[in-house]
Amino acid sequence: MSVELGIIEGYYGQPWSWEMRREQVRFLAGHGYGFYIYAPKADPFLRRRWQEDHPVETADQLRALARCCAENGVRFGVGLSPFEIYRDFGAAAQAALARKLAFLDEVGVQYLGVLFDDMRGDLPDLADNQARIVHWIAERTRASRIIVCPTYYSDDPVLDSGFGQRPAGYVERFGAALDPAIEIFWTGEEVCSREYSPGHLARVTEQMRRKPLLWDNYPVNDGPRMAPFLHLRAFTGRPPGLADRVAGHAVNPALQPVLTRIPCLTLAESYRLGNDYDYRAAFRHAADLALGPGLAAVVERSLSSFQDLGRDRLGEGEGRARARFADLRHPAAREIVDWLDGRWRITAEDIAAM
Repeated sequence: MSVELGIIEGYYGQPWSWEMRREQVRFLAGHGYGFYIYAPKADPFLRRRWQEDHPVETADQLRALARCCAENGVRFGVGLSPFEIYRDFGAAAQAALARKLAFLDEVGVQYLGVLFDDMRGDLPDLADNQARIVHWIAERTRASRIIVCPTYYSDDPVLDSGFGQRPAGYVERFGAALDPAIEIFWTGEEVCSREYSPGHLARVTEQMRRKPLLWDNYPVNDGPRMAPFLHLRAFTGRPPGLADRVAGHAVNPALQPVLTRIPCLTLAESYRLGNDYDYRAAFRHAADLALGPGLAAVVERSLSSFQDLGRDRLGEGEGRARARFADLRHPAAREIVDWLDGRWRITAEDIAAM
């Protein structure tokens, strides 16, 4: 494998437990994953309330997660989303940001994400203002790697619909203004890209003046339209030559932490095997590793229902599925039952509040 793989908790909705995060680091470290970025939208002290200090308990948990990463040879990161800071980067904002950066240094952040995603963007001089803030941050952080998520992180017009029409030439201007040592996240031709084509990545590299670091929104299932589905299939649409065209590959996982290991393992397999990758065989191998052969076989039989049909269209099949998994003593089976019971439902109002 010639590309660095990692996890970025960039999802909306109910976050994972701290113990599950540590378990995830330990599990994925053994399967080719080299970094872990904590950035759930549900942490208000990284986003809407970023100016405020994290509670003591959360700070202690972040330190424990950093130690777990270090013990397993994984680089620890945090994604900071100082909400619309570029609208007023005055003395008060600078003082709050300096305090937050000092805190992140103290807890052991190695990879710092500066995330301008899902914020208003139809503002004059957006790219220049954001680059200026990132450079200010770079002068004050001890993080060894800075990765920025631009406000328009995809070609997808849904971003313009949601956050205002992007300024003309925004990506080109941002790439030109930003220090070449700072990396840029990109989700692809779509927010949730079905594939990454070499031509697209070559064009984006030219626009950004650097290779993009992929923020891959599969298998995440955090929106009102996606939460009724479990994204369990093996990765496809990521061709063997991808490793030469990107600066890294970060996976935004599903809300179900154990089940999300299945596709995550297949991505590592696709990079390892290249042209010999077989996505059906990769799914079976990954499911065996993540769930054990018995449960893996049961999940495979339900794959189409869970990923294509979805919970809300199961009809009478929902009861049968629940009965099939309810008595199985495995955390993944518990996740399936909880999903069937609507534990991870999320509304547009929930997202707007984060």
